[in-house]
Amino acid sequence: MSNTRSLRTIFALPFAIFVIGLAGLIIALTGDGWRDVAAWMALSAPVAAAAWAMRARRT
Repeated sequence: MSNTRSLRTIFALPFAIFVIGLAGLIIALTGDGWRDVAAWMALSAPVAAAAWAMRARRT
């Protein structure tokens, strides 16, 4: 039984992380106040994903 996945399936999550990170960078450059909070949350998403992946790989 072949377990083939399309490129869309393989790269969906990395692309979403990229888009969230890029949005965080743009938001950080365009304003202050609530935008700073939104930028911090968006820029922490790639870090959280990497931490999750490293933890999942250990088990």
